Amino acid sequence: MKTTWRTIAAALIMVTSLSSFASEKTNPLKNVESDMVIGSYMDAVTVGSIDLNKFLFADDFQYSNVNNNDRAGKKEYIKFLKANKGMQYNCESSYEILSQDGKVCVAKATMAFDNFTRVDYITLNQGKDGWKVSKVETTYP
Repeated sequence: MKTTWRTIAAALIMVTSLSSFASEKTNPLKNVESDMVIGSYMDAVTVGSIDLNKFLFADDFQYSNVNNNDRAGKKEYIKFLKANKGMQYNCESSYEILSQDGKVCVAKATMAFDNFTRVDYITLNQGKDGWKVSKVETTYP
């Protein structure tokens, strides 16, 4: 009888510990301000930091390059960023928040290279999981 109880107790401990390992990581961007999310986006694009990508983009994320009509969804854009992991752009980068009203934020990110400038217009939406990048439109003025 003691062996049966020990077996049951051991099984319960194993199930409990395994389920805690299976739980999803908490979102480190959940309770931060919009400017921190924009900074994380800039890190992903300009220095190839991909650690926060799964928390950074909204499920319905849309990317578009207005100069050549390229478009991508979340899956394609994250795949592109992963392919460029660790690649650092040789540019001066900055961003500014153009408007933030309620649960919507629009920012302008500028990456000045030697021969051209890239400008990203970034739209963020705030939901139950915090601020998420929902849209990026890139242009080369």
